[in-house]
Amino acid sequence: MTGKDETDPELIAGHGVVVRAANGDVIRYDPSGLVMRLSDTVIADIALRLGAGAGAGMVRLKAHPTEGVGEAAEGPEERSEEELLEGIDAWAVRREGDWLRFTARMAGAQGVRGFRRHVTGGAVLGDGPGAVLGILGLGGPRAALANPRASDFPHHIVAPEDDIGAVGMAGIEAAPETDRLEPLREVTHEALVGETILHWQIEKFAPLPLIVARVETDASASAADLARGQAVANLIRAAGNLRAAALRMGKRAKILAICLDYALEDLGGDTIAYRDGMLAVMRRIEGELGRLGFDRPLFVARFEAGLDPETAAAVLQGQWELAWNHGDHRLIFSSPSYAFARDAYDRPTDAARLRMAEMTAAAISMGEGWRCPTLFLAEWEPGGAPLIRVTAQAEGPLVLEGGGAAGFAVLGGGVTVEAVTLAPDDPQALLVRVSGKEQGLQLAYGAGVPGGVRDGWQLDSRSGAPLNRWALPAILPVHEGKSGGAA
Repeated sequence: MTGKDETDPELIAGHGVVVRAANGDVIRYDPSGLVMRLSDTVIADIALRLGAGAGAGMVRLKAHPTEGVGEAAEGPEERSEEELLEGIDAWAVRREGDWLRFTARMAGAQGVRGFRRHVTGGAVLGDGPGAVLGILGLGGPRAALANPRASDFPHHIVAPEDDIGAVGMAGIEAAPETDRLEPLREVTHEALVGETILHWQIEKFAPLPLIVARVETDASASAADLARGQAVANLIRAAGNLRAAALRMGKRAKILAICLDYALEDLGGDTIAYRDGMLAVMRRIEGELGRLGFDRPLFVARFEAGLDPETAAAVLQGQWELAWNHGDHRLIFSSPSYAFARDAYDRPTDAARLRMAEMTAAAISMGEGWRCPTLFLAEWEPGGAPLIRVTAQAEGPLVLEGGGAAGFAVLGGGVTVEAVTLAPDDPQALLVRVSGKEQGLQLAYGAGVPGGVRDGWQLDSRSGAPLNRWALPAILPVHEGKSGGAA
């Protein structure tokens, strides 16, 4: 059956061929079991049918080493154990299929852990239990902002091996297919989120999963263009590469979250068009990921208010619309942007980027149960005093910090905010005293200035100061109250 004599010196003990075709071995065996070599077309079809939960416990599947009938295409050669482990303080080494698995002490915050490396070489990867996790991102050019350094967990937070790293293709061209992974050369928001999660895992003495981080961006001038653009196509390719890499390791793939960072880039100036464009983005992503076998993803956005409430008003209101009306999409806002220090160009500082990532990680950990306080109604209080009642929806009583205007401002006319207090009769309402009553006023919160309204949630940050869950910005028309309106 094998076509070779069992005494052939090329055969290794415990290894052999069960079925061989003219263009190569079809079924081999080794100590880990049977190894099937199939064509790329068959592999692609099987991968589609297996779904995201398949992989572990299945017969190992490999692409056939030929691209055409009778044309031999040599893949990377196996390397010796000595070559694969050169310079690595490793022990408990064993080979399982096409992987060398071992315990080692390596650079990074992970300490002594299990690792793996493919027998043909490539990156040394963290070898934790469970699925290979993906933290993917999508946005405009600002979303590609990254710190040029290695990750705190260089073997546990990686990117597809395409020489691009975590920052993606910038919408210039299509991302390539690959089932291999490589360390990061820079740390994006998504990678920082992964670092935060792994630091938390270490604090809990919990296992460290392997995380694939990638953000894809383009220069779309509107949310509708983003939905049709190259960045979304490359994001889907990144998800496919995540899945292929997981299958190569005999694991399943899971997308932990997709970070959305597209707001101030929208130049349309239309609130509803922005909202509908972002809904189209999420619909396209969900449909494409479903065809790859993934569940509907959790989308996590940061509410961007910008530095100028006049120019950012439409996008601010569009995000507010999304916070209230995002259909059945799994969308949450991790935090408003005003909570983080920024430079004159509206770019977050390095310390702020760490805090942003911690808020995103906290939101991911709670999923759809996460809610920043959201202001939804402003109306004149009855009586003679120029007092506006602002009602919010939050996970608990509101907390007011800072005094003064607390981030509120009146748009239109010459009316100013004089004081803000908590409503004595409603733990999720505020009373805003203004300098006078006029019709047609709008009350803005957190638009171009930091706000002072939050709930009672708090988290210790690695940056030092605690993190709070601040209210999302809003621009609300001031309505007449129950007993009359503006004078």
